[in-house]
Amino acid sequence: MKKKIYIASPLGFSEAGRLFLYERILPVFEDAGLDVIDPWSLTPVSMINSVLAINESTERKNAWKDLNTVIAENNKRGIDYCDGLFAVLDGVDVDSGTASEIGYAAALKKPVTAYRGDFRSAGDNEGSIVNLQVEYFIFSSGGRIISSLKEMKEEIARLFISSAL
Repeated sequence: MKKKIYIASPLGFSEAGRLFLYERILPVFEDAGLDVIDPWSLTPVSMINSVLAINESTERKNAWKDLNTVIAENNKRGIDYCDGLFAVLDGVDVDSGTASEIGYAAALKKPVTAYRGDFRSAGDNEGSIVNLQVEYFIFSSGGRIISSLKEMKEEIARLFISSAL
């Protein structure tokens, strides 16, 4: 049975991010023989488009509240179901949703590892790469923060294929 890896990232919010996610990151996992749990595909786009199409602001706000719960529950179930989590940490600061997913997976004792190709400083001090709590959850689960796609294959093999999850 293939291991299932949840991919936490903010990349689905933009066209450029989706291109990077679907053409650079996900193929590495699929080539390694892992099943990808992609949170961006857990909720039908038609549900999001329906809310976006609402013109009246109060109705749209209430529809977003309802849909936000659906999206969050779908993502939670994806993390519950996965064998491990891989996170993309690029940006001025780690995306808050990605940070939450990292913390939740670590609390469930699932291995978490991450990629940060962004060279900007995002740590709380010179002793951290990103937010110290996010970093702690990654490291304490056995993961690392890698900085290149080349390292990704090695880290995926080390944490999700070579080790017993």
